[in-house]
Amino acid sequence: METVSTLRKIIHVDMDAFYASVEQLDNPELRGKPIAVGGSSERGVVSAASYEARKFGVRSAMSSVIAKRNCPELIFVKVRFDRYKEISTAIRKIFYDYTDLVEPLSLDEAYLDVTVNKKGNPSATLIAQEIRKRIYDELNLTASAGISINKFIAKVASDYNKPNGQKTVNPEEVHEFLEELEIRKFYGVGKVTADKMYSFGIFTGKDLKSKSIEFLDEKFGKSGSYYYNVVRGIHNSEVKPHRIPKSVGAERTFSENLSSEVFMLERLEQIASELERRLKKSKIAGKTITLKIKYSDFTLQTRSKTLPYFISDGHLILETAKDLLYQDTLENSVRLLGISLANLNTEKKEKTTETKEVLVQLKFDF
Repeated sequence: METVSTLRKIIHVDMDAFYASVEQLDNPELRGKPIAVGGSSERGVVSAASYEARKFGVRSAMSSVIAKRNCPELIFVKVRFDRYKEISTAIRKIFYDYTDLVEPLSLDEAYLDVTVNKKGNPSATLIAQEIRKRIYDELNLTASAGISINKFIAKVASDYNKPNGQKTVNPEEVHEFLEELEIRKFYGVGKVTADKMYSFGIFTGKDLKSKSIEFLDEKFGKSGSYYYNVVRGIHNSEVKPHRIPKSVGAERTFSENLSSEVFMLERLEQIASELERRLKKSKIAGKTITLKIKYSDFTLQTRSKTLPYFISDGHLILETAKDLLYQDTLENSVRLLGISLANLNTEKKEKTTETKEVLVQLKFDF
C-alpha cells in the first residue's frame, strides 16, 4: 500500500552552547573565554562547553581531567539548572506566540509545527528568523534553526549553520540534500553505527539509499526500516506538545570514588527517594528498574529487572536496586550510580501497518 508522505512546515530551534552561554551572559568576565559547565579541574564530567572551549576539543560528557588537559586555560563553573529552566521557560513563551504545537526535547531545543500558525505567516523560514531575533533581542542569547518538511530533516538542518544561523531545506531540495549528507550527520547515527555503515560502504545518504530494506533490516535490525525511510525524506512523526516519557531516572556523580557497598547503599537510598519524588509528581509508575553503574575508569554497566506489577514506591525501587547491586561483583570503584524506571504505565501500544510511502513534490512555500 502506498501513502503520501505528509508535508508540514517544521522548525527545529537549538540554542547555541546554552548552559555556557547563560553563564557568560550572567557573568561578563567569562565572555570570550573557554568555560566548561559542570565538573571541576580534578574530577567530574563536563555538562556543556562554550564555543571558545570547543575549539580545543572540549565537549559535553567529556571527563573534566581530559578537558583540562585539552585546554589548560579552561574555566569550570557550577551547573545552575534553576537558572537554565528560567530562561528556557522564557524561550518557550516566545515559541507559543507562533504555535501551540511545540515539542521540547530538552531545555535548549524544541520542534515547532508552523504549518498553520498564529501569525498567519506562510513562510516558516521568516518565522524562524523572527523567533531567533526575538530570542536575541529579549534574552541576549543566540539560537540556530533548521526548517523543512519533517522533524528529521529540520533537526539535521539546524546543525548546518551553527552558531547563530539557520538552514531551510525546501521540499524540492530534500532528496538531493539527503543524498549528499554524510552518514555520520544523520540524526540517530552515532559513532558505532557510523563505523558499521562504513564497513558496508555506506558513507553518504546516496550510499544508504542504494541499499534495500531487506539488507538494512538484516544488518541493523529494527532500525533498518527507519534508515530506509528517512533517507527518502519519509518521517511522519508529528510534533507532540505533550511528550510521554519512556523512562524516569535519577543519578549521582560522587566527589570521591566509592569502593564500599555500605556507602553505595546510602547513595542508592537517596537516589531512590529522588526518583520516587519525580514519579509521584508526574503520577507515573513502571515495571522495569535499571541500575546504572559508572566505574572510576569510566566504563558503564547497567543491570535491569522487570517486575510483574507497576511500582512508584521508593522503598520497593530501593530494594530492587539493592538486588541488582548484589547481582554481580563490582569491577572497580564507582564514580556514579543511577536508578531509572521504564516500561511505564503511560505507554500505549500502537497498531502498526507496513506501508511504502512516496514523497510527493508539491509547491509548498517555505
